Amino acid sequence: MTKQLSLAEIINSGVEASIATAILPQVNQWLASLPAADCWQHLTQHILKPSHPFALHELLYQTTFSDWDKSQGFPPAWFPSPEQIQGTNIARLMQELKLGSYSELHSWSAQHRTEFWDKIIQRLGIHFHKKYTQVVNLSHGVESPQWLVDAEFNIVESCFQAPADAPAIIFQAEGGSISTLTYGELHALTNRVANGLVDAGFQKGDRIAIAMPMTAESVAIYLGIIKAGCVVVSIADSFAATEITMRLHLSQAKAIFTQDYILRGNKQLPLYTKVVDANAPRAIVIETDTGRWGRKDTENIVDRFSASSHLSVSASSRLRPGDLTWKEFLSANEQFDALPADPAAYTNILFSSGTTGEPKVIPWTQTTPIKCAADGHLHHDIHPNDVVTWYTNLGWMMGPWLIYASLINRAAIALYYGIPTVSEYGKFIHDTYVNILGLVPSLVSSWKATSCMQGLDWSAIKAFSSTGECSNPQDMLYLMSLAGYKPVIEYCGGTEIGGGYMTGTLVQPCAPSTFSTPALGLDVVILNADGNLTDKGEVFIIPPSIGLSTELLNKDHHQVYFTNTPHFSILLRRHGDQMERLPNGCYRAHGRVDDTMNLGGIKVSSTEIEQALNAEEGIWENAAIAVSPPEGGPSQLVIYAVVKPEVEKNKAKLIASLQAAINQRLNPLFKIHDVVIVDTLPRTASNKVVRRVLRDQY
Repeated sequence: MTKQLSLAEIINSGVEASIATAILPQVNQWLASLPAADCWQHLTQHILKPSHPFALHELLYQTTFSDWDKSQGFPPAWFPSPEQIQGTNIARLMQELKLGSYSELHSWSAQHRTEFWDKIIQRLGIHFHKKYTQVVNLSHGVESPQWLVDAEFNIVESCFQAPADAPAIIFQAEGGSISTLTYGELHALTNRVANGLVDAGFQKGDRIAIAMPMTAESVAIYLGIIKAGCVVVSIADSFAATEITMRLHLSQAKAIFTQDYILRGNKQLPLYTKVVDANAPRAIVIETDTGRWGRKDTENIVDRFSASSHLSVSASSRLRPGDLTWKEFLSANEQFDALPADPAAYTNILFSSGTTGEPKVIPWTQTTPIKCAADGHLHHDIHPNDVVTWYTNLGWMMGPWLIYASLINRAAIALYYGIPTVSEYGKFIHDTYVNILGLVPSLVSSWKATSCMQGLDWSAIKAFSSTGECSNPQDMLYLMSLAGYKPVIEYCGGTEIGGGYMTGTLVQPCAPSTFSTPALGLDVVILNADGNLTDKGEVFIIPPSIGLSTELLNKDHHQVYFTNTPHFSILLRRHGDQMERLPNGCYRAHGRVDDTMNLGGIKVSSTEIEQALNAEEGIWENAAIAVSPPEGGPSQLVIYAVVKPEVEKNKAKLIASLQAAINQRLNPLFKIHDVVIVDTLPRTASNKVVRRVLRDQY
């Protein structure tokens, strides 16, 4: 059947009549004469503009692929040209290995993991004090690999291979101007932090927390802690005091870096007071002084990060005894020799929720950042001098990931200190010529609802990346349209992976909300409830891989990831995601298989939320579940509540009350989508709440 559109259909999509009249003949000619893939490429290159109403983009996309086989998933909305493919890091790796296709490369990387990781370490230029004698020792099995045997190195040294005058961090506060920190300046500041730690009496192996937003200072603090041989403890700045307390206790942190407050949307959000309420150990406190961000790049680094970046006398007097201002802490010495370490030495302690109220405590080692950098190099195609941004936080794995994936690949990090749901953030992306823009899908939903990113020139973007939660195909198509159709790398992994296990590339077509490949260097299988191979079921990782955790600090690692995994020809590692392999070889995510939820890119257990709400007056008991919208997209939090008889069953009031409890006791980023008031909760014979039944009912 010939595909044709009428003038009325074009106009009804929001296009002016004169423009509709001008484009209609060419559109119909291509629809009638070209294969769907070729037609779509012509439309995106010659007709569709970011300034056009998104309804027109949708109309042409749906019409072009109207006869698409839906069993194949969504049709690709981006196809790489031969020239684009040849310019990628993956293509160059294939040429080195004399491999003719991406599928051959992935098979080789999964079957020859020792050779693969050796090659990647060379490509990344990882610096060693003592070179490894063996890439991996599997004498204790694939569950407990020993990577880079006999090596000694400090991964921070590999973050400073770019020229000293190359931009390392480009940053801007709300209402301020753009500033740049070069690699040389960042290196000097990192060394001053490391010297400050030594001067303050901290020793190799000490655990030091960071509860700060993602700023130029926090990046230098992060790198300085590790360069000094200490261990970063990552704590999100949005956490309530009780959550900060728990993480400080679990990690046994000896100190904490923080700010006096965070400025977001012209609001001052106290941070130091939360740290004090959390009974934190010794604190180093930075003043949030937005005035300094307007200064020119030529200003002396000592002025920018020392004299103007400390608490005022009045603020300093409000610090607890023993706490330090940034100026008091920061050393003037810009030289520091990194402390080399064993590959298995801890660099970072992060937290990821399990199925109990206490989060899993996951240590990253000196080798974990190699996984971050490898995924950035290969799957996100980060090149020297690229500009990479991700609206994230050091409390979430994507904060450290951004540091390593950018700096080890000699790219620049772009950091915006304001809120990401306004056009000012989009202008920052334009003004800093961002090449790789990372985000969580719920952010795109907000942009689409408000049209806040319309009219901006994002032509410098070569790829987006979406992670943290399941995405909505319509939203991802919208995202691609904002930059004149650039690919979205769907990126699924976890803190305990150090990156992704399912992702995409810039050498394969990109379909909205679709993964095109398991990550290079590892492989997966999808099994049904009986442990047999299937196209839709639970996905298991085939170890080993650099990045995969080998221990937890507060739980039995073997029990969490390997106990009772299906009997297979090889040992499998549990991750807990449901995945579908499409007939075309691509993949689609279907959420979690257990009661761990993924809300706004943060994993949280049902138990954590339920405990926070059970303390609320009037609640007899409750059950928290995450549901996927029928149209796909990020999980939504739904609370089933049994209320006490005397409580008014007013849903609106109950939602407000429970949301306030979550904000105060847990995390304000966890937004309640709905509350269902019930008389009882479904339970097993052993009296356990059956959340799966609630999900099915909802």
